[in-house]
Amino acid sequence: MDVLTLARWQFAITTVYHFLFVPLTLGFTLALALMETQYVKSGNEKYKKMVQFWGKMFLVNFAIGVATGIVQEFQFGMNWSEYSRFVGDIFGVPLAIEALLAFFMESTFLGIWIFGWEKLSKKMHLAAIWLVAIGSNLSAIWILIANSFMQQPVGFQLNNGRAEMTDFLALLTNGHVWVQFPHVFFAGVTTTAFFIITVSIYQLNKNKNQDVFKTSFKFGIIYGFIGTLFVGLVGHNQAQHMIKHQPMKMAAAEALWESENPASMSLFTIGDEAKREDVFAIKVPAALSFLAYNKFEGEVKGIKNLQAEYEVTYGPGNYVPPVAVSYWSFRLMVGAGTVMFLVLLIGWWVAYRKDFNFSPLFYKVLLYGVSLPFIANATGWIFTEVGRQPWTVFGLFRIEDSVSKAATAGEVLFTTIGYTVLYGILLIPTVYLWKKFATKGTDALEIHESNHSEN
Repeated sequence: MDVLTLARWQFAITTVYHFLFVPLTLGFTLALALMETQYVKSGNEKYKKMVQFWGKMFLVNFAIGVATGIVQEFQFGMNWSEYSRFVGDIFGVPLAIEALLAFFMESTFLGIWIFGWEKLSKKMHLAAIWLVAIGSNLSAIWILIANSFMQQPVGFQLNNGRAEMTDFLALLTNGHVWVQFPHVFFAGVTTTAFFIITVSIYQLNKNKNQDVFKTSFKFGIIYGFIGTLFVGLVGHNQAQHMIKHQPMKMAAAEALWESENPASMSLFTIGDEAKREDVFAIKVPAALSFLAYNKFEGEVKGIKNLQAEYEVTYGPGNYVPPVAVSYWSFRLMVGAGTVMFLVLLIGWWVAYRKDFNFSPLFYKVLLYGVSLPFIANATGWIFTEVGRQPWTVFGLFRIEDSVSKAATAGEVLFTTIGYTVLYGILLIPTVYLWKKFATKGTDALEIHESNHSEN
């Protein structure tokens, strides 16, 4: 394989791996802040135990998330130096603010929160975790501001072959940011909800009389309903924005070869990507037009039509992203989200109507259901990035022009293998600690408090 292919694989592997933990951080910080708010308001020790137990789970995730995130910045210089040269004046600003402001805010107050249980007042300690939650989500906003420039470049001018910032406010108000960030945020809420539900039902399967996990399970169900509902609503807005600003990405997501008015939505399509035609397809008439315009009419442009338009605008070349990857990653994301909503409905019935009398089958569904949000997050991110191809910065800078000229295939292959092995090794203690804490439940907290009192 050449340098470009290897560099793309390296970035895909490290980014998807890192993004397994990012949504959990976003959702967990808010969940802990809400739980501790209830503890401060009520004085009920049950909520304190909830915060401390789930706080342990969160800290394991935070550690692996930071460790895997550091690599991302290095790759811009090592493998994508031409991209960094082209967009550094713009891309570097939000990333610098994220590191110097949001991440330091998050990590500083996280340290205060970890070590401040017996040293701060309840309200001051609560303020610390709320600042952690704000900081973690501010980090996400700044990173997505940078990413959104790649999807919808604004506030710049081209000068000597580089994109230079002319309007910082335009970056902040980029429409893509404000449909992408809510989607990521509520995906984090949903991911955390399923994590909490899974561990809670595991403990309740051992002993149904654990108030901490009964309350945690109910919290997870409500938290998850809010998350999945808003992921769907925001996703609808995001799709409409995509059709307007990145129509080729939506056409690839639907394997829509020709423009249609009204446009049908694909339920299942087997296509011939080389010939750009359907082999077999099941479609819902006019549904894609409704998704795009909130009415059952309106043209949605197809791949062939957009290819012809882009050739006129950008010159000769192939402007069609990998259709199969875009189509199936989009369906895996939406399918996983739909299944999650159905599981939450059953979970609500079990928690509020049947007093945790769940069947062995439902227990297994929930136990393995924790994988669903991670599948949705990973495939959603793959679709977001792959569907933008062949552009690194949409309409401005192509992927083949972005790779480092000095890097060799051997060097990139070596670092790719190294990162993959290292990430695999890091996953071992992560899973071990999660399993250890999930198995012991609140008993681990009682042991810690006993040792603390003896000292």
